[in-house]
Amino acid sequence: MASNARHDRFAYDFEQPILELEKQIRALSEGDDADQPEVAAKLEALEAEHRRLLEETFANLTAYQRVRLARHPLRPHPMDYIDMLVTDFAELHGDRRFGDDPAIVTGLGRLEGHRLLVIAQRKGKETREKMAANFGMPQPEGYRKALQKMRLAEKFGLPVLCLIDTPGAAPAVGAEERGQAMAIAENIFTMAGLRVPIVVLVTGEGCSGGALGIGVGDRFAMLENAYYGVISPEGCAAILWKDGARAPEAADVMKLTAADMLEAGIIDTVIAEPLGGAHRDPHQTARNVEAYLTAAFDELTALPIDDLLEQRYRRYRAIGVYTEPSPATPEP
Repeated sequence: MASNARHDRFAYDFEQPILELEKQIRALSEGDDADQPEVAAKLEALEAEHRRLLEETFANLTAYQRVRLARHPLRPHPMDYIDMLVTDFAELHGDRRFGDDPAIVTGLGRLEGHRLLVIAQRKGKETREKMAANFGMPQPEGYRKALQKMRLAEKFGLPVLCLIDTPGAAPAVGAEERGQAMAIAENIFTMAGLRVPIVVLVTGEGCSGGALGIGVGDRFAMLENAYYGVISPEGCAAILWKDGARAPEAADVMKLTAADMLEAGIIDTVIAEPLGGAHRDPHQTARNVEAYLTAAFDELTALPIDDLLEQRYRRYRAIGVYTEPSPATPEP
């Protein structure tokens, strides 16, 4: 049972029945008579009920509940995965043009024997860090930094790992004045033809152009409770219905969950999270991520570059649904 007082503090409404059981289990297990047969039997029954309720709750999550889990305050961020999985990480700063955006972190490291470039979006956890990173909303300098480092990786033949977790690119006037749209577009264009393997993983929020700016690759995965969409559910509801409170309804119609993305062919893999979400067992989540990334890089680095680029091209050409009109029948 992976729960404590800190988890209780940030629990969502749909988790409350589970937390009540966890409190009862903690109280019994920490009591002086915990080793008594009748107490042990009661504990066993409560733990079985806890497991059943946990499985039932998380097997039937709505799209918006998954969005909320993607934003959970205790959910591991990309920087946590770097700390847990990447060894010898050396951060590389600056876009060589204007500045160094803390919302996008770039650096060199090793993952299970693979030397690689890591590009990760940073939201921050404490208030000061969140403000410094603009709450995970990158500026143009962040995307240009990522682009400059990707070209460096291409020069040295290093594969690229992109970890996405953003509510969107910075919408500020200054960002637009400094070419936000162009920076994102240039990244998409360059990544489509970058001559090294690229693996993309959405760990939490994958929102709009903020995600697309580092979101083109040969393999694309999402964690089970991550989401990926053109806008947040709240923003969609405000635009369509002038009512942000209809965000749960918007989440349903947007088809933004990992399962939806897999069905649509936009991603290749959904990485399982521990029961209850990644925040309940970050280390198990990291092990699941590591297994996927290692297999992906093993496969991709073995391919000739021209074959890799052809597969990447075909992958993106296959996304989407369209109809073609029947050829017009010539009149007699």
